[in-house]
Amino acid sequence: MATCRAPRSRKHARAAALHRAVAEPALPESRSGCTQSGARDWAGNWRSFSLLWVLPAGAMVAALFIEPRARGVVWTAMLLSMGGACFANARRCNRTHCRFTGPIFILMAAIVAAYAGGMLALGLHGWSILAGATLVGTTVLWWGSERLWGRFTR
Repeated sequence: MATCRAPRSRKHARAAALHRAVAEPALPESRSGCTQSGARDWAGNWRSFSLLWVLPAGAMVAALFIEPRARGVVWTAMLLSMGGACFANARRCNRTHCRFTGPIFILMAAIVAAYAGGMLALGLHGWSILAGATLVGTTVLWWGSERLWGRFTR
């Protein structure tokens, strides 16, 4: 257990700060001050991640084997739930990729609803196109946004 002592003088405080700066490597700017955000991050916790994103994705895969209108209902509901979870997580802990993937999930839910309702023609491979666009789009946004701006933003 670490103890925290008050410095005895200004000279001692400056020397201690200099020692800490040399002894401890500086954290990248994107990760500084993120310990509380990381503790609140649903995407960083395997249980909440599984419940909020893996389970709906699994339901979408399972829905590939049912009738197209019912598939559209399941996909729309799951994409809306994943998008809502992203928005909530972005607000909760400032997770960078959630700011981008949330809107993509919502947009894809609207596109899926339009396709399932017959308002959008995507041909014979429409469901494959929608699945690929969702998978590739969210993967690229997740990976790319966190590489550019770090895991957490302020």
